[in-house]
Amino acid sequence: MEKPKLKKVPFSSSSKPKPPLTAAPLLRYIGGAMPSATVPHTIHAPEEGLSLLSDRAYIMINVLPGQTSSVVQALAQIKEIKTIDPCWGKPDIIAVAEVADQNALTKLVLSRLHGIEGVVQTDTHMVYKLTESPPR
Repeated sequence: MEKPKLKKVPFSSSSKPKPPLTAAPLLRYIGGAMPSATVPHTIHAPEEGLSLLSDRAYIMINVLPGQTSSVVQALAQIKEIKTIDPCWGKPDIIAVAEVADQNALTKLVLSRLHGIEGVVQTDTHMVYKLTESPPR
């Protein structure tokens, strides 16, 4: 059996550059606090009382099929969200947030992110500062 010949498709590049996916407009969130949504979530952080917390967290976000674009647009309106990266597979979106403390992160995730239509689940990892241990 003879293999079919493949057509060569010429590569065309657009002269107009596309905006980066992580570019967030310089808009701030306006409105009252959203009620906490009943979306499954996990927040990973060092134990209460430790001073190793940073002001940054990675938030993995799973969304309903076909709603990634609208969730990205909603995330772009939140000033604490610094980067938004849609991904293939799970999670659907990885966002980086900068917050004042763990309480601010909790409010951000449980009230604001879970209030976005299409968000199904979040998994949040708060960055901590690594301290050097003395040599043994």
